[in-house]
Amino acid sequence: MTQLKQGKPVRGTGVREAAAQATRDSILRAATKVFARYGYDGGSVEKISQTAKTYDRMIYYYFGNKEGLFIAVLEDIYQRMDDAEAKFAPDPSDPVEALKTVVRFKVAYYRKNPDFITLLNTENLHKGKHVSKSPRAREFSAQAVTLIADILAVGAERGLFRSDLDARDVYLLIVSMSYFYTSNRYTMSAFLGEALDGAEAVARWEAVVIDCILRTVRVDAPSR
Repeated sequence: MTQLKQGKPVRGTGVREAAAQATRDSILRAATKVFARYGYDGGSVEKISQTAKTYDRMIYYYFGNKEGLFIAVLEDIYQRMDDAEAKFAPDPSDPVEALKTVVRFKVAYYRKNPDFITLLNTENLHKGKHVSKSPRAREFSAQAVTLIADILAVGAERGLFRSDLDARDVYLLIVSMSYFYTSNRYTMSAFLGEALDGAEAVARWEAVVIDCILRTVRVDAPSR
């Protein structure tokens, strides 16, 4: 198993420590761009160091090797999504509106962060073999699933939502509908003969996802 060094500590507040942290952050940003553009196989250490305006040896020092760096990139993009999600976190006391907010966040986040989509597509082509080596992998869905569980619990207590729901399943439903639309928007636009990337089209799909989720969770959901 790859010996990860993405946690290489950069401690202290002195000039040297600040410079070291800046170098590490610069490498991480450059790697995100390069891997998103060229994929894992095409994203060479040389391209990344050139983009970061640093040296190959600094990548090996901070991240161990290319795989260690790619794992750090995946961890970073998930962490940034978690941080954004934590800021918007809806109030579960209004469970219906809270679920709508979760859907709106997911649809908007994927659309506004195309590198996130590209990098995950790349990792799925590799069957998740890199991210599976991350000790933090399971952390990233925990926050979102816990939030949905809290919302569902409140909804069930108030007699609005079914009591037999699994937060994991609802999470997967929201993510799959939001992710697929964005990741496949170009091919689906060609197949359907209509642009799916415009604001109006995205808003329409967002409404469809919200309707689907509410019909799944509500006890009084009308049948079509």
